Amino acid sequence: MPLRTLTAGESHGPVVLTILEGMPAGLPLAPEDINPDLARRQGLGPAGKPHPGASPRMKLEHDTAELLSGVMAGQTIGAPIAVQVRNLDHTKWQGRAVAPMTIPRPGHADLTGALKYGYDDLRQSLERASARETTARVAAGAIARKLLAEFGIRVGSYVTEIGGVEADLSAFPLTERLDAALRSEMNCPSPEGTEAMRARVEAIIRARDTLGGVFEVVALGLPPGLGSHVHYDRRLTGRLAGALLSIHAMKGVEIGSAFANARLPGTQVHDEIIRDDAGSLTRRTNRAGGLEGGITTGQPLVLRVAMKPISTTLNPLASVDLATGAPAATDYERSDFCAVPRAGVVGEAMVCLVLADALLEKLGGDSLVELKPRFAALRRASLDDVPQLGQPRVWWP
Repeated sequence: MPLRTLTAGESHGPVVLTILEGMPAGLPLAPEDINPDLARRQGLGPAGKPHPGASPRMKLEHDTAELLSGVMAGQTIGAPIAVQVRNLDHTKWQGRAVAPMTIPRPGHADLTGALKYGYDDLRQSLERASARETTARVAAGAIARKLLAEFGIRVGSYVTEIGGVEADLSAFPLTERLDAALRSEMNCPSPEGTEAMRARVEAIIRARDTLGGVFEVVALGLPPGLGSHVHYDRRLTGRLAGALLSIHAMKGVEIGSAFANARLPGTQVHDEIIRDDAGSLTRRTNRAGGLEGGITTGQPLVLRVAMKPISTTLNPLASVDLATGAPAATDYERSDFCAVPRAGVVGEAMVCLVLADALLEKLGGDSLVELKPRFAALRRASLDDVPQLGQPRVWWP
């Protein structure tokens, strides 16, 4: 694949960082291109305050990107890009003796990580498995977003459901959903949905529990032809689903209206191909979510992601103290009550990285100067330019 991303850092270590390799030269890039997405990941809503249900740590960190390499005079040079974000909370842990963590929390990587790596302190699992790592992903995704924007491709997200409270978005076109969500403290396009979700989160805070939910990631302006059907690992369907499921606490991905489609006969599911008034090939519907055969159709890409409730709860859960072997209740580690409103930007980051990778794979080239004419030619080549069909031939002589 053209793009490669590597992240490093622990939750309370000095920094989290990412290295992004494969970005073409000539892309204008500055920390100001990355910092807005970092703020959204921290849950900062339209008023600059954390979303309801966000962790207290969000009030402590003020994430700012530092470009360490791969950028000169405000432009990428084709070399690996290194981005660092400092953990301001690190000063509270530096030089401090920390009692070993011996009680694994259900739903976390505490126990599975220790079993795999042989840790004698569960904090070694916690520190790297923490969702703090998504800071580095969002930084890399912001760079990929900047590249996609050069070609008129927009990626955004919005919340559709929290804790069983589902917003009615039927009256909102996709573009309006993306803009309206940015004005909502719950990242939900519907004002009524925003209020109902906020009330649900406030109730769960009083109950000392946590909530999950569902958000959608949408990409607009994609050309047809990204991805491939010829190998399983080149299908964009699997690449996108795998990227989204790699995010902490994500347990399900739906492309288009996949689960509703599964309940219907095929004649009510597949997007029929028609010609519009201008004679171009198009579709009346987009139930496939913008993908057929693992390849983009040119319609909006729509991905729905299910996030489980945060595993760290104020109300303790039953566990076992691995130091003594005796039953024990979990200890509380500072965490969100509901992270769904700020999870969408992480989903956007992963989708941006996959789409940027697929776009570079399609176009080829090492600089924007090379890429832009090729993309313009791709845009000009519409679905009407398919080869003339119908000529008989010998397929296997």
